[in-house]
Amino acid sequence: MSSSHSPSTELPSAVLFCCTMNSVRSPMAEGIMKRYHGRRIYVESVGVRPGAEVDGFAVAVMEEIGIDLTPHRSRIFDELEDSSFDVVVSLSPEAQHKAVDMVRWMACEVEFWNTFDPSLVEGSREIRLEAYRKIRDELIDKILARFPVPHMQSG
Repeated sequence: MSSSHSPSTELPSAVLFCCTMNSVRSPMAEGIMKRYHGRRIYVESVGVRPGAEVDGFAVAVMEEIGIDLTPHRSRIFDELEDSSFDVVVSLSPEAQHKAVDMVRWMACEVEFWNTFDPSLVEGSREIRLEAYRKIRDELIDKILARFPVPHMQSG
C-alpha cells in the first residue's frame, strides 16, 4: 500500500472518523486514535445513519486493550458541533459518499479506508469476537501508519 505521506508529515490537528452507523468501526477508530494522540489531535466519530448504542462486541474487544467505549454515544453527521477537520477518514462506502459531500466547501482531506463491518459475521461468540479483533487490529495498524506517534523530543 503506497502513501503520499512521508513520516515527517505533520500531524493534523483534527480528525473525523465516519462509518455507516457509528456503533462499531468509527468508535473503535476514535478510541484507538485518542489512545495514541489524545492531547495532540482533536478526534470525533460519526455515522451516516443513526445507530443504537455502541456494539457490545466492539466494547468487549476494545476493553481487551484497555480502551473503554461504554461512554460513546452514536452520532450522525448533522450532530457534529465542529465541522473543521483536517482529515476525514471514512470506513464504509456509504460514509465515503457523505464525507465527500460534507467537505466540498472545506479545505480538508478525505481518505477512504474500506473496512469490513464485523457485525455481519455470524457464528459463536468466539467467532464473532475474532472478527471484531481483526478489525480492531487493522485499525490500529492503519492509524499508526497514517498518524505516527511522534518520538519524545528532549530540549
